[in-house]
Amino acid sequence: MMERILNLPVVASEHGHDVNALVELVHWLMGILLVGWTIFFIYTLYRFRAQPGRKADYHGVRGHASTWLEVGVASFEAILLLGFAIPLWAKTVDEYPPEKDATIIRVVAEQFGWNFIYPGADGKFGRQDLSLVTAENPFGFDAADPATKDNFTVLNEAHVPLKKGVIINCSSKDVIHSFKVVPLRVTQDCIPGLNIPLHFVATKEGKYQIICAQLCGNGHAAMANGTVVVDTESDFKTWMASKSAGGGAATSFE
Repeated sequence: MMERILNLPVVASEHGHDVNALVELVHWLMGILLVGWTIFFIYTLYRFRAQPGRKADYHGVRGHASTWLEVGVASFEAILLLGFAIPLWAKTVDEYPPEKDATIIRVVAEQFGWNFIYPGADGKFGRQDLSLVTAENPFGFDAADPATKDNFTVLNEAHVPLKKGVIINCSSKDVIHSFKVVPLRVTQDCIPGLNIPLHFVATKEGKYQIICAQLCGNGHAAMANGTVVVDTESDFKTWMASKSAGGGAATSFE
């Protein structure tokens, strides 16, 4: 009900509703504070208005109502932090699905696009080496490594399976980018020289826009051309087979 009132975006991942729940609680707290402080402000304007013969009282508040109100607000914020925010953070950061049961993808951001690298049917990425990087082999894959043969790269359109763990390892070729897909409730900076993972389980088929949440240059808006497509398991396997069948595609865009 609250999701509809707040008009929150569609949720397409398992942990998405937990994120929404935290957003809703924060809105409730902010709403209560807004109403409470507005009432207090109006009361203060009326109660302490200038009147003939009234003198200022320099002793201040003698009761403890304001103290208890402050304790109440601080307690609510502590509950939000300790009871919801930290457990949600731990769940989305630490509780990764086992790699043997998950779909592993690498995303290498650049000005201005998203390069998605898949391990192919064997589930193994080929060896990479900086000394092998060329214009034709931008990610430095070793063509002599058998695991490279069915690796492939796609530009701006990632495919993931429905209701299965997905781990995406994020990096960048140039500046800091940020991989953000609102319906999946995932956001992760892509930083040159680092390989930072994120994970999710998609729960709804569809095509979802990728947003770069870091200003990355004059063509920043072009990063929004990226999409994540959530397929059924069978459709995903068919797509994977069609991409990796040619072999040696990891050094070129599909």
